[in-house]
Amino acid sequence: MQAIQATRNTLPQSKVHLAIAEKIGNHRKEQVAEVQALIDAHRVVIVGMAQNVFPKRARRLLTAKGIQFEYLEIGSYFSGYRPRLALKMWTGWPTFPMIFVDGTLIGGASDLQKLVDSGELAKTLSAPRAG
Repeated sequence: MQAIQATRNTLPQSKVHLAIAEKIGNHRKEQVAEVQALIDAHRVVIVGMAQNVFPKRARRLLTAKGIQFEYLEIGSYFSGYRPRLALKMWTGWPTFPMIFVDGTLIGGASDLQKLVDSGELAKTLSAPRAG
């Protein structure tokens, strides 16, 4: 799986006042660290939320293909908004699930389906873990 460098519009550090830089850097860092630890420990990680059909679809697809994965559920439509928002800010990905393969964010359920259908996911997982 090849990562492509994409340009993402973010506020430059030079435009953040020093008095708030640490607050921004430490905002919900525990949540990000939890996801990073899962990504480091597992080849496939799904971060989702209850009551959302798309994380369920992704899990069903991987289960049907016999692919092991780790799932982290963060709240529901009624709870857990702030921890999920921190992950959206960290990744730049606007929706759930967030699916990672070998440490790379591959997108959501429909993106996973495309990788499965093309054979790219099987090819990636048949090789030793990169990086």
